[in-house]
Amino acid sequence: MSAPTNQPVIAITGASSGIGRATALRLARDGASVALCARRRDRLDQLAQEIIAIGGSALPIVADVTHEAEMNMFVAQTVARFGRLDVMLCNAGFGLYGAIDAILPAQMQRVLDVNYFGTYLAVRAALPLFRQQNSGHVIVVSSIVGRRGVPYMGAYAATKFAQVGLAECLRAEVHGTGIHVTVVYPVSTETEFFGVMTAASGFRTESKGPRQSAEVVADAIAAAIRRPVPEVFPYRKARGLVLLNAIAPGFCDRLVQKWGRKPVA
Repeated sequence: MSAPTNQPVIAITGASSGIGRATALRLARDGASVALCARRRDRLDQLAQEIIAIGGSALPIVADVTHEAEMNMFVAQTVARFGRLDVMLCNAGFGLYGAIDAILPAQMQRVLDVNYFGTYLAVRAALPLFRQQNSGHVIVVSSIVGRRGVPYMGAYAATKFAQVGLAECLRAEVHGTGIHVTVVYPVSTETEFFGVMTAASGFRTESKGPRQSAEVVADAIAAAIRRPVPEVFPYRKARGLVLLNAIAPGFCDRLVQKWGRKPVA
């Protein structure tokens, strides 16, 4: 079944929860056809059923973003089902907390594999198609800590900075074509992200920074799909932190101390 020609086909990694799930539901309500990628079959099937119940079109695909063949399969099955692909939304990722010298190399490697290489492999799977059709939109869900690091989030921030570098280079490479590249910079978002981070880190943390809902981020992503832009700050004040860091990084070092995550007994 091909998608309607006037509505986009959007592939979403990390679609089973959090920002990915909220965005899939938002885009489906707008009329988009969505291909959903995650590792948890039960969560994917539940989401697909919800989308179908509201009149949308969904294709749930169990796949791991760290496997090249599975990302290629994700794109191929999306095209086979809907006839094309318009947007690759790279959202899969998880957090890790700890001082730089306390994070084990194996932990660092895992967060790099999922957050950075998972983005790279999803982008790489979609790009040949986008180049062939001279249209497409790559959207990378990074984080505000991909522009300004905060204490004890070094491993996670490193992967988010890496995503930004990849996206900026790609945006320059495809300049003048019909391909768009957007980076999204959420602040702390009310999802199961922190539960996953607790499991990965081995202890619970808390912070005092600003928060937003997954639905707010989904709305911002939907707006960027309608009108592509290079960067999206769902929490608008976060852009000020980026500007301040460029002007006075030393001052920012002191400022972000209050936003660093602290262990909870």
